[in-house]
Amino acid sequence: MRLSFDEIKNEIKRVFMKYGLSEEKAEICARVHTESTYDGIYSHGTNRVARFVDYIQKGWVDVNAEPTLEKDCGAIKVYNGNMGPGILNALYGCDRAMEMADQYGIGMVGLKNTTHWMRGGTYGLYVARKGYIAIMWTNTEACMPPWGAKECRLGNNPFVMATPGVDGGPAIQLDMAISQYAYGKLQVTRLAGKKLPFPGGFDKDGNLTDDPGAIEESMRILPIGYWKGSSFSFMLDILGSILTDGVGAVDLNAETKGSCGGCSQVMIVIDPKKTTSAEHMQDTITRAIEYVKSAELSEHSSGIMIPGEDYVQFNRDHDANGIFVDDSVWEEIKAL
Repeated sequence: MRLSFDEIKNEIKRVFMKYGLSEEKAEICARVHTESTYDGIYSHGTNRVARFVDYIQKGWVDVNAEPTLEKDCGAIKVYNGNMGPGILNALYGCDRAMEMADQYGIGMVGLKNTTHWMRGGTYGLYVARKGYIAIMWTNTEACMPPWGAKECRLGNNPFVMATPGVDGGPAIQLDMAISQYAYGKLQVTRLAGKKLPFPGGFDKDGNLTDDPGAIEESMRILPIGYWKGSSFSFMLDILGSILTDGVGAVDLNAETKGSCGGCSQVMIVIDPKKTTSAEHMQDTITRAIEYVKSAELSEHSSGIMIPGEDYVQFNRDHDANGIFVDDSVWEEIKAL
């Protein structure tokens, strides 16, 4: 079905208030879930609402918790998220990192003992739209086999980089899981009754497949770049743990704290005005975009997109036709 932004946000806000969030916190969390859906990231928008409520009911998310400062090293601060709502903790971390970037040119927040931040791109866009550059990631529980194995030992550890757009236009952002397709994408594709565009993992018999349901069943998702993605995921996990004084996949257990329960997140924010002029930054981005898009298209190509451009296309469709919400997901939310 297709719904308006306010219809979705208000219904999610109602649900979150019913399960203990203050009106202010419910408003922020509902807006972020709706924005993710508006940008076409359904898997971490409307599709995550029921799971978030489930975590609250199980005591895996403390709706009243606030981050507490544990270490202050000037341009580096480490906070304990105290298992509060991941969205609120991550936005808090972004605000602190931007404050440090104003003072030092760069700020890093290490956030430990927090919960699922939902869509990682939320926070890259949040700081890029305010004129900053973002490099961020989170570690997760083991949900991906290392290259050469069939048992899960790595997280998919979403990684984000973002920069302001050109002349006030849309921010440019890379927001990716370290698996070829995140589990949320597998779910969305399966619910739509479709196959993946490219193979995304192995079935339970070790065969490479584009069937999202078979990959969900086997939990053998494919790391990007095969062994390179496997190594990248491993480094993000241990650096996330070290830079937050927190824990990684070896100590995260989805069965006792939920997905990403107790995870470690790193938010590095840079003020580009300290390194270059606004004119040079705008010219650099513009020329890079023009150069990439001038390449001759490959066979069967549907065009060249720069990182984040897909959000803009979803926004246009949703503005014209309403925001897509899976019928079964919406009924699940309405029933809460």
